[in-house]
Amino acid sequence: MDFIMMLTQNDRTVENAVEMVDTVLDAGVKHVGFKDVGASKATMSEILRRIRKAGATSYLEVVSTSADTIRSSLEAGRALGVDRILGGTDVDAARAVLGNLGGYFPFPGKPTGHPTRLGGTIALIEEHTRTARLAGCGGVDLLAYRATEADPIDLIHAARRAVGDGYLIVAGSVSSQAQIRALSLAGVDAFTIGSAVIDGSFYPGYPALADQIASVLSAC
Repeated sequence: MDFIMMLTQNDRTVENAVEMVDTVLDAGVKHVGFKDVGASKATMSEILRRIRKAGATSYLEVVSTSADTIRSSLEAGRALGVDRILGGTDVDAARAVLGNLGGYFPFPGKPTGHPTRLGGTIALIEEHTRTARLAGCGGVDLLAYRATEADPIDLIHAARRAVGDGYLIVAGSVSSQAQIRALSLAGVDAFTIGSAVIDGSFYPGYPALADQIASVLSAC
């Protein structure tokens, strides 16, 4: 599985993300993301420059929920030139803004609030995932561990069935090696972690960011 390190806490890009990204890349992470909340355009551009320089894959995760703000976030991602855009629910808006949807991974289900929670039944997650793939999306970004109506692993199995050979990402509240092993067994292609690595809770007793990242990579 791919580990996508998010330079975020509480669904916001951290203030020291520019400095942090070098440590993350030096630790061997090949997939790095940030969010469209908490960072200026200049900050996001500099983060992206450093990711590109290291030859890693860049991600922007959209946390907006209204139609206008989702579109604005998609436009920001296109202007920045990130490799992959995660989140949002408006596939039609994404097609209008991005054209090719191969690098777009929407949220299936009903995400609400900030930090985001995920509403939606197993059937709805499967339906939304299948619809996204039929529209040309590269896969989906599933907030499995933020679910309010179903078991996270059951939602992952539903998304895996529907995504076919697409790329299934699980985002939000992944915080242990046991969860990573469960994701792998369920057929997940990638997962994101931000807060648990940054606050040191993923690998208790080892506060250094590099040690936290090493623990995540070993679980992969």
